[in-house]
Amino acid sequence: MFAGLVACGGGADPLTGLPRELSVAEQQLIEADNGFAFSLFREVNRQEEAGQNVFVSPLSVAMALGMTYNGAAGTTRAAMAEALALQGMSIGDVNQAYRDLIDLLRGLDGGVEFTLANSIWHRPDLTPLQTFQDVNRNFFDATVQSLDFSLPGASATMNQWVDRNTNGKIKTIVPDPIPDQIVMYLINAIYFKGDWTFEFDKGRTKDQPFQLADGGKVMARMMSREEKHQVRMFSDADVTVVDLPYSRRAYVMTVVLPREATGAESLATQLTQERWNGWIAELDSTSILVSLPKFTLEYALRLNDVLKALGMAEAFNPCLADFGNMFAGAKPGDFYIDDVRHKTFVDVNEEGTEAAGATSVGIGLTSAPARIEVDRPFIFAIRERLTGSILFLGRIMNPTVSQPRDIVSIPERCP
Repeated sequence: MFAGLVACGGGADPLTGLPRELSVAEQQLIEADNGFAFSLFREVNRQEEAGQNVFVSPLSVAMALGMTYNGAAGTTRAAMAEALALQGMSIGDVNQAYRDLIDLLRGLDGGVEFTLANSIWHRPDLTPLQTFQDVNRNFFDATVQSLDFSLPGASATMNQWVDRNTNGKIKTIVPDPIPDQIVMYLINAIYFKGDWTFEFDKGRTKDQPFQLADGGKVMARMMSREEKHQVRMFSDADVTVVDLPYSRRAYVMTVVLPREATGAESLATQLTQERWNGWIAELDSTSILVSLPKFTLEYALRLNDVLKALGMAEAFNPCLADFGNMFAGAKPGDFYIDDVRHKTFVDVNEEGTEAAGATSVGIGLTSAPARIEVDRPFIFAIRERLTGSILFLGRIMNPTVSQPRDIVSIPERCP
């Protein structure tokens, strides 16, 4: 069920509002998730090598950690709440808001394919508390399954689940063999496929220079349209921001194009929720021509150091971590987070965008231009416009580089 919408007609009637009002808790959760999104994005960019592309799904990471949060206790839970920007929300409100938001996002636009899936896998000899299982089943729609991690096919079983729920875009996230210290995996998978409201003309795609931050240039496949179309945009002395809509315009790609080729890298390490909200509030409808590079990107990283930098260090500490709400009789130091793995995929072409993400947690005003050419490094988000939920965030330094890489696991130790 993909929206094949032609440029000349503008597609189906746009969605102008949500089917229901957001609850206060949902609004708080979206604000919290977006706050976490920018904290995560800034820190990933600070720790990433210069010149590398970045693509993360903050919503995927937040949901995997949200399931884990239900098992945390004491100061570990407090630290996770701060890192996830959940202070001021009861855990009951957090869980109910996730339940409602999952249902809303899944069915909002029939012309966009959007999948959110959660699963928990545990060793047969260590069964989680029934309350922990129930809350994740009921509120995160999680599958909870016992699995012998010592069996040769254990990793394949979990990876096949990820493969199915990302439409084959992410094949593996659980390592093989599974490290002996791992007793549970909490996995979130997210998949998005949307056709542009106004498709780019394949016949107009051609090689054009794309400026790199280091002063060099590469030839990128640049997409364009023959006709101007109505989009929402904002421009000032530093950046141009434009929303490129999918299907019925509930989901959009928001492109942030700095004036200089060197601007994207520094902006990515400093971008705040407040600045983002300011841009979005200033978006105004205008008619322009847009040129955008065609690109495919695979991204993978281990988030342990990123999450520690955001204040979650105690959850990774084998001597101090407290997951007393996950296992019966668990004391601080019995269980800890050993490995947070995140993989993403995005394909942007003339028809639209396909993106996927998976996260596993191992326990253990300037006048608008008539044309925008995205011919230098830029930042982009895939977001749901009506709720404001950010699904993906990325920086593209070089659209010709896909950069798949492996994630190396290093067991956590007591300091």
